[in-house]
Amino acid sequence: MRIDCHVHIVGTGTGGTGCWYRPKGLTRIGEPFLVKAVGLTTGDLHGPEFDQIYEQRLLEFVRGATLIDRALLLAHELPHREDGTPLPERSSLYVPNDYVLELARKHSEFLAAVSIHPARKDAMEELEKCLAGGAAALKCLPNVQGIDWNNRRYTGFLERMAEAGLPLLAHTGSERTMPVMDHALASPQVLKLPLEIGVTCIAAHAGTGMMLLDPDYLDAFVEMLAKYPNLYGDNSALAALNFRLRPSALRQLVAAEMEGRILHGSDLPVPSSGFLPWAFRMLPWRDYRTARVIANPLERDARLKQMLGFGEATFHGAAKVLRGA
Repeated sequence: MRIDCHVHIVGTGTGGTGCWYRPKGLTRIGEPFLVKAVGLTTGDLHGPEFDQIYEQRLLEFVRGATLIDRALLLAHELPHREDGTPLPERSSLYVPNDYVLELARKHSEFLAAVSIHPARKDAMEELEKCLAGGAAALKCLPNVQGIDWNNRRYTGFLERMAEAGLPLLAHTGSERTMPVMDHALASPQVLKLPLEIGVTCIAAHAGTGMMLLDPDYLDAFVEMLAKYPNLYGDNSALAALNFRLRPSALRQLVAAEMEGRILHGSDLPVPSSGFLPWAFRMLPWRDYRTARVIANPLERDARLKQMLGFGEATFHGAAKVLRGA
């Protein structure tokens, strides 16, 4: 079973999905590129049926792919203060847990990653509801949503996650598309307490940072892998025009000792492209040209990851890590 463990749901609330989209900063600038990546237009985005169109488009991509069997769809929680106060004004989008759980019930091609800020006053109740609803993982962006997982206040929440076998998929490294609450929470070290409690953690993007712009935490991630057998990374957004991937990082990520510890993820609708890997001599021109003409973005990203040297364990790894997969 090959699973893309990092696929974003975006919605505007059409059809009563409960989603909303209020782009800020670079999210607004990147909007045309994001919708184009899934074969849509800004007209579709602001139309009366966007959420339903996007759902069907994702379903077509999974069904039409030869390298991907299922996709983990990500809910998106609001930022919160430590006292549990939600901060919708600090977010560019919102995707409720009920929506991704519903999509996973409707379509066997989908799995649901819910998103719960542990400071929420109803966090434990929401966690129990999501576990009962079939959640495969919990997704968060610590630096964007203001979640310091090393805060001992969250011990009970994390213990319940560990008991239920619910993995934590946490953004690590650069974030330039959404407002950031705390840049210090970009390091994979934010996952130390969950790992020590026994939660299986996936460091999205493996801690990579945009060259010349942001700190890079790949070395910290690699050091943590040696200490925590329940830590994994994913390679989402590493075939994109974002300057995360460099030759030295690729050599580390595809090394034999990394086998089984890096999971495949696309980060759709972030556009995948082999241009920068080719420009940095990580990808031959012929491979770049071959991948470029693949219309299905999930298939293109997976093919690029194969070309970059990620092996079968990367594609099959999430099936062993995600709850119920």
